[in-house]
Amino acid sequence: MPADMDLQIVLPDESTDMPAETPAELGVEAERLGFHAVWLPDHLLPPAEYGSTYGGVYEPFITLAHLAARTSRIRLGTSVVILPLRNPVLVAKQVATLDRLSGGRVTLGVGTGWDSTEFASLGVDFAARGRLTDEAIVLIRQLFAGEEPIEKGVFAPRPLGAVPIMVGGHSDRAMRRVAEHADEWQGVDLTPEQFAERVAVIRGLTDRPVRVGIRIGWKDGLDAKTIATQIRELADAGADAVAVHPGPYPTAAARMTALAEATA
Repeated sequence: MPADMDLQIVLPDESTDMPAETPAELGVEAERLGFHAVWLPDHLLPPAEYGSTYGGVYEPFITLAHLAARTSRIRLGTSVVILPLRNPVLVAKQVATLDRLSGGRVTLGVGTGWDSTEFASLGVDFAARGRLTDEAIVLIRQLFAGEEPIEKGVFAPRPLGAVPIMVGGHSDRAMRRVAEHADEWQGVDLTPEQFAERVAVIRGLTDRPVRVGIRIGWKDGLDAKTIATQIRELADAGADAVAVHPGPYPTAAARMTALAEATA
C-alpha cells in the first residue's frame, strides 16, 4: 500500500444479535493490527430490518466513546451520521466531548440520508434535508470555533483542535457540499474509474485541500488478496483513504487480520 494512504475499517453494526461489546473489541483489534481509523454508521429509525443497508444498531457517538476509552491511537469517525435527523447543537456537543475524551482523534462524517420513511418517522422534512445539512455544518463549525452563534447560552467544551468534517455520498449535490464545507470526502462502492471522475469534479469545484477516500464492502466469496488488489487500484486512482467493511461481525476479526497481512 502507498505509505501516505490510510487503510481504515468500518465496524459492523447491522445485527441486533451482535453482543454490545463486539464493536469495541473489533476496534481494539483494528488498532493492534495497525489500521488508521474505524467508522460507525448511523440510523435512528430504519424503515426495515437491520441489514447491510441499515447499519447503526448501536448509537455511534456512545459506542465510539466506549471505544475511545479502550484505545489510544486509532481515529474514530462516523460513516455517516444522518445530520438533518439530529439537533446540530447536540451533535456539536457530543463530538466536542468525544474529541476531548479521545485526545483529539475524532472525524465527524455526515450525510443527508436517503430514505423518506425514516424522516417521516422522526417528523423531519425529507425535501429539506440538503439545506438542513448545510446549515448544520456551518453551525457546528461556528460552535467549534467559539463564535457563539446562538442567541443565549454558552457552548462547551470545545474540541482539542480542528475536528475534520467528512461528507459522504457521490451525487452532484454531495460534490458541491464537499467543495463548500468538507475537509474530507468519502464515496461508497465506486469503481476506480468512477472514483477518479468524482474526485475530478471536487477538484474542479474548489482549490481547498480536500482529502478524498472511499468505503468498500467485503462481499462473500472474496479473499483478502482480492480486497487488497481493489485497495491498490483505488489508491492508484487517487484515494487518500480506503475504508473496508469486513462483513458480518462473526467473521470480521479474521477478515481484518487477513487484510492486514495482505496489505502489509
